[in-house]
Amino acid sequence: MELSQVTATQQAKIAMTVKTMESANALKVIDIGIDTHQEPVLYMRSDCHICRSEGFTANSRVSVDDGQNKIIATINVVDEKVIESGSAGLSKIAIERLGVTAGALISVSHAPVVTSLAAVRKKIFGHKLSDEEVTEIVQDISDHRYSDIEIASFLSVCAGSRLDVDEIIALTQAMVACGKRLSWPDSPMVLDKHCIGGLPGNRTTPLVVAIVSAAGLTIPKTSSRAITSPAGTADTMEALTTVNLSLADIQRVVAETHGCLAWGGAVNLSPADDLLIRIERALDLDGEGQLIASVLSKKIAAGSTHAVIDIPVGPTAKVRSQKDADRLASLFTQVGAACGLQVRCLITDGSQPVGRGVGPVEEARDVMAVLQRSSDAPEDLRERALFLAAHLFSLAYQQTYEQGLQRTTEILDSGAAWEQFQRIIAAQGGMKSLPSADFQHTETAASTGTLQTIDNRQLARLAKLAGAPNVSAAGLRLHKRVGETVERGEPLFTLFSDTEGELQYALAYYRQSNIFTIGAIS
Repeated sequence: MELSQVTATQQAKIAMTVKTMESANALKVIDIGIDTHQEPVLYMRSDCHICRSEGFTANSRVSVDDGQNKIIATINVVDEKVIESGSAGLSKIAIERLGVTAGALISVSHAPVVTSLAAVRKKIFGHKLSDEEVTEIVQDISDHRYSDIEIASFLSVCAGSRLDVDEIIALTQAMVACGKRLSWPDSPMVLDKHCIGGLPGNRTTPLVVAIVSAAGLTIPKTSSRAITSPAGTADTMEALTTVNLSLADIQRVVAETHGCLAWGGAVNLSPADDLLIRIERALDLDGEGQLIASVLSKKIAAGSTHAVIDIPVGPTAKVRSQKDADRLASLFTQVGAACGLQVRCLITDGSQPVGRGVGPVEEARDVMAVLQRSSDAPEDLRERALFLAAHLFSLAYQQTYEQGLQRTTEILDSGAAWEQFQRIIAAQGGMKSLPSADFQHTETAASTGTLQTIDNRQLARLAKLAGAPNVSAAGLRLHKRVGETVERGEPLFTLFSDTEGELQYALAYYRQSNIFTIGAIS
């Protein structure tokens, strides 16, 4: 027999062996109908021959292949009665990412080793990460190679051990590199602003965007949804209009109006950040290094050249001391400069909530009241928005803050900002009607005196327990501000919820907390 014939025979035997093995490892897909959020889960019988032969157990990380696409999933083991023999269940996100339907055949094998986890362990033991290690971690997270537990480990150690400035720069650049980037060749200066959070109701972004873009300045604002708060800018704007815009839509809206108010997670500008934010939300954690990288990576990916960062400081805000605020401001400035972004940090009063509403719809009502110059518009929200917009004007026009404030005030008071806001809303799909909550309750003061403090963190939790931001109409509306006199029996706040159960749950929390401090009238 000739060598070529032997080779052909051997190849046929090898192909048959591979086919047999693949057939032996093949399982039929069952759409199990379980939402596991963004972590793909594979449900396998406890007596599955593949589990036994490969040594798979609950929480094993495996590679799932349908012959065209491949994903990494986490195994959940179920009883024999749940899934028929020869089948495996896939969670909703697993089916979506794999691109299969019920009845398709899949093979299951060991997941590739994720080498960057060694760098996470290195950080756990207190060692500094190199640029290459940070890049590899972010790339693996972006490629869905990390489980939720592994992402949580990375976030926790970064928050606990603190990343130094070099690591934050590397993290920011790696997060930008993993996603898409917008560019604005017709706008040499692209503006942006961000508040680091911690103040319920501080919804200045829609106001700033309306004011700044009304002056003809470019401000393509992509915002996140809430991480630890009752509403993010994207949540509030979604109550008013469409925020899930494509990159092409963002560019169109900005070309028409000079600004936009879109959800950043819809356009893949920093996909690794969106994966991290999902776990941060579950952990109620917002570490310093990740916070800076998250904010600046979105700014850079959006094509921004100049940004103002609002850092509220107060006893119950996210940043509680002047020392911490100064450190954060220095890091923002250094990281921004290293990434080609000019950053101006503004340390502001974070002693109490801003505006009256807390939650997407209630905050939207405040924004509309300020833009429409209503008599009952919250003055503190108006003043803070003008302050931030004036600093952006100062950056853009190289003028004093006072000059910027005069110009921004004229734009708001003339109605030009409201007209501009309506143009942006129309370009994004039109104005929605704000929904109302099905249940509400007004809580009154138990004593007469001066309202001395409002606990920002506990107030935010109260609104979240009522259903915000998942239910846009849920949240609360404040009737008193710090420093005002309160009479016994006078309304303190009104709570809004979609269900009676959530309303009572939130009220039970309120009655065992100490959100409002009322002291003697001075």
